[in-house]
Amino acid sequence: MATKLNYAVFGHGSWATAIVKMLSENLDTIYWYVKRPQLLSYIEKENHNPRYLSSVEFDLTKLKLSCDVDFIANKADVLIFAIPSAYISQELESISVDISKKIIVSAIKGIVPDTGLLVTEHFNKTKNVPISKIAVIGGPCHAEEVALERLSYLTLACKDPNISRKLVSVFRSHYIKTNAHKDVIGVEHAAMLKNIYAIAAGISHGLGYGDNFQSVLMSSAIREMKRFIKKVFKMKRKINETVYLGDLLVTGYSTFSRNRMFGNMIGKGYTVKSAQMEMNMVAEGYYATKIAYKTNKEFPLSARTPIINTVYDVLYNKKLPKRAFKELSDKLN
Repeated sequence: MATKLNYAVFGHGSWATAIVKMLSENLDTIYWYVKRPQLLSYIEKENHNPRYLSSVEFDLTKLKLSCDVDFIANKADVLIFAIPSAYISQELESISVDISKKIIVSAIKGIVPDTGLLVTEHFNKTKNVPISKIAVIGGPCHAEEVALERLSYLTLACKDPNISRKLVSVFRSHYIKTNAHKDVIGVEHAAMLKNIYAIAAGISHGLGYGDNFQSVLMSSAIREMKRFIKKVFKMKRKINETVYLGDLLVTGYSTFSRNRMFGNMIGKGYTVKSAQMEMNMVAEGYYATKIAYKTNKEFPLSARTPIINTVYDVLYNKKLPKRAFKELSDKLN
């Protein structure tokens, strides 16, 4: 692998903005694909993203912005995608250049809704990118805390240790601690599942459940996550590592969590549609819930997943949250 690689970020939301900030700590040049010309012009003029993490000011001498997705894809060796999973399929279709030999980094914590595939699988099947050249970013790391330069933790998972080591060094800074991992499938599933559990935490909060129930919910969630991931890909892993348990806890408890916020609104009586309309960010857990529920049903022997089942019933079967969580509370311990 070349010593000096060019990096590009695709997306203009809070997580994409945070990634650009993190890369700016170590790189002299970052290519950034911003789809909307008006937004791009604003960033170039005002040094910050007006909609997301607006307090972050960029050194524009380091940024190479463009609305041309092929231009950005051509220029970089490492392509980092931080686009909501609901839109990634459409964005990838707009890329006409061959990216099969690039290093792909998924900062997308969800499932591709229209295919039901993990993001790594989607890149492999639609763009012919070898799995060994795809890395996944795990947490715990909220974009809002990156903006404030609060100490945060990133895990870079890739089957090729040379790639993960390179990424670890590029993202590391005085406020970002990084480590490498080999469990790409487990990390990606954990990033998807924790959003579902955060929705559950939000619903319970909206219904008026207290800290005692939430602690039981989260401890049950990590065990459920372990059972689910073991069904998907059996390997030796420590589920209490930060990339699994730590990311689950911060997403389930933090006020910055969009999935918890979405669940809280559902618990307070919002319909799914009205909650989605009021939020200006995508709650990845909504799509993940449907995929996880159906995937589990397809296992030869389904894993026991009462939390996923409950969230699915509320979001897709329109079961009353109060009734659903009363029944769930009798199943947890």
